[in-house]
Amino acid sequence: MSTITLKGMTWSHPRGYDPMVACSALWKEKAGVEINWDKRSLQDFESFPVEDLARAYDLIVIDHPHVGQITAEGCLAPLDVAGREAEREALAAGSVGRSYPSYEWQGRQWAFPIDAATQVQAWRPDLLAAAPTRWSEVLELAGQGRVLLPLKPPHVLMTFFTLAANLGTPCATDRGDLIGREAGTAIFEMIREIASLVDPVCFDMDPIAVSERMAKESSEVACAPLIYGYVNYAIDGFRPHGIAFADIPVAGKSGPIGSALGGTGIAVSSFSKAQDAAIDFAYWVASADVQRGPYAVAGGQPGHAAAWDDDAVNSATGQFYRATRETLEGAWVRPRHDGYMGFQQAGSDRINEGLLAGHDAGRVVDDLNLLFRESFVR
Repeated sequence: MSTITLKGMTWSHPRGYDPMVACSALWKEKAGVEINWDKRSLQDFESFPVEDLARAYDLIVIDHPHVGQITAEGCLAPLDVAGREAEREALAAGSVGRSYPSYEWQGRQWAFPIDAATQVQAWRPDLLAAAPTRWSEVLELAGQGRVLLPLKPPHVLMTFFTLAANLGTPCATDRGDLIGREAGTAIFEMIREIASLVDPVCFDMDPIAVSERMAKESSEVACAPLIYGYVNYAIDGFRPHGIAFADIPVAGKSGPIGSALGGTGIAVSSFSKAQDAAIDFAYWVASADVQRGPYAVAGGQPGHAAAWDDDAVNSATGQFYRATRETLEGAWVRPRHDGYMGFQQAGSDRINEGLLAGHDAGRVVDDLNLLFRESFVR
């Protein structure tokens, strides 16, 4: 019997690529199915036409805001196939926060979480006695030149989302305005304040760039208050200085809630000529034993609670998972409709334009609301 060969596409960071290669090698031994993985940069991954990817690959690693667009274009095969209900119930029960339901759209399950992430806080234990717990503490550190904040699109919009939800005025996920004018104005002014205190290079920095700067031998950056956590930086020896992670500093009164959920899921192309084989791998790689075992060992950031609760996984990563779990459990799911991805870019650009040009906050919020309403018209 000849070996089935599948092609997969993931994102080009050790966290995204290495565990897929390692797990696929085990899957070949177990199931006789070979999977060859390609990778693209995060920016290319978000902008490359999804249909082109689906026609070229059997397995695609996606993030949940793409779900509306991808399914509208008929690019994915639903994973809620008959006869595997018990397996899906186990995956749903192992969801970290809303990771599993974030890939459900219009009554079908389009991907399984394999990587759980949200905006958390990064900090340097050698430079701070403890991670800040209040937004006011972050501003004090920023005034001392000890804070970086990723403001490169889409991260400035993610910060807007997180602050809005943490203050009890979460942004909309359905038709209508994104946020009330008064609440939106307050959030924009909060971002304007911290943006005025951090290095302007933050406008060109994503979480990886900030993490690299924080981990340098000579770095004096002690805190990144809202940043998608990369577990690799918490592992001894990955960079000259290790970075610790913590729950987000609170601006509101309800604890570290409302962080804009990230992470990735494993999806199967509707154009695949070996859908059953691809679906089998998706179920396996998202399962508890794989996630807390070979997936985590290979440098992945698992999407299953079994890994987040595991003593060995936490011990190897400076307690990364336990230290940020409350933030993950209270995270907010972004809009996922067909049209959202265009808004994510346009909204990020509008916020940064307003920050850099000193625009009136109300005017910026009005424009965000207009862009959001227009994102539903395709």
